[in-house]
Amino acid sequence: MKSGFVNIIGNPNVGKSTLMNVMVGERLSVITAKSQTTRHRIFGIVNGDDYQIVYSDTPGLIKPAYKLQEAMVKAARSALSDADILLYITDMMETIDKNQDILDLVQKSKVPLILIINKIDLSNQQEVENAVIRWQEIFPKAEIFPCSALFKFNTDNLFKRILELLPESPPYFDTDALTDRPERFFVTEIVRGAILENYQKEIPYSVEPVVEEFKESDDIIRIRVVIYVERDSQKGILIGHQGSSLKLVGTQARKDLETFFGKKIFIELFVKVAKDWRNRPDLLKSFGYEI
Repeated sequence: MKSGFVNIIGNPNVGKSTLMNVMVGERLSVITAKSQTTRHRIFGIVNGDDYQIVYSDTPGLIKPAYKLQEAMVKAARSALSDADILLYITDMMETIDKNQDILDLVQKSKVPLILIINKIDLSNQQEVENAVIRWQEIFPKAEIFPCSALFKFNTDNLFKRILELLPESPPYFDTDALTDRPERFFVTEIVRGAILENYQKEIPYSVEPVVEEFKESDDIIRIRVVIYVERDSQKGILIGHQGSSLKLVGTQARKDLETFFGKKIFIELFVKVAKDWRNRPDLLKSFGYEI
């Protein structure tokens, strides 16, 4: 039996969540065009007859500006310490020296390192070859995989190599487990994803959905979610004229939840103000962040 933790790290918006979902075969991580979409570390578990791969998606590595971002960076850095295999993701647009502090930490890692150059579909062969040479100079011991997570190009070969590098070990989770997160967590992620896609500027980064009710029966799941914001003005923008904006979020979230759970969903959304919650350790802990 082979089992291990395959931790995915990198700067924001390079495709970590897209790759995670492709490798797991399920939509576990929120994907949008906005940076800092992932706030929590999420495990995605892939089980085979003689292996268990525990993928770990992490928030993008940034310089934190407030307590919430400090918690996000802490979650990302933890992935450097408990990996059996480390996947460092960059892309064809990113400059090599974007985050030197993180490169230094990755270079000190003692576990097998796979460097993934993502989004090669946005480039040409010569540019990709040049990028491979540049990154090989930075990480001479790394195995480099150019790929396109969006189009699943070279991800099969990546999976095979991960399987070869996986250490011998009994499984860490039940062999029918898909993730370490409860169902309520994915409700909040899907609601937050709908907000990220429908609002601009600061609003998506100032919200925190919390599930207050999750009642499941044979044919339907009834869900009530409170969306916390930092200021009264944000509450008004989130709700919109006569509730039109919030209704749009609810409709999109309901459709995505029905796809995720494979069952009819009834969802209610409410908005409350929690002043400056992103800088309040007490509220961040209650929302599930490690401070």
